[in-house]
Amino acid sequence: MSYQPPVYKPTNVLAVISLAFGIASWCVLPLLGAIVAIVCGHAARGEIRRAAGTMDGDGFAIAGLVLGYVQLALSVLVALVCLGLVIFGVGIGFHSMHGN
Repeated sequence: MSYQPPVYKPTNVLAVISLAFGIASWCVLPLLGAIVAIVCGHAARGEIRRAAGTMDGDGFAIAGLVLGYVQLALSVLVALVCLGLVIFGVGIGFHSMHGN
């Protein structure tokens, strides 16, 4: 019986970048981090698929995509709520406070 050393597959760099920016989107770079995480995550998944089993990192790419898309959705939702408050809510509240 001969010894076979384990075969290590390289991890896709874009997948790692996607995960890092996905995490950063929740800590320091909400909108920019989410966009970078989404773009790099999709690019990484494409490279990993084309590598036909010779590259790892799909889980990192998926995690980056999920973090990025959820952050992007929440950012858009918060922006819409703020816009709605500015257009409908704040103006009515301001006028009623001053007795007008």
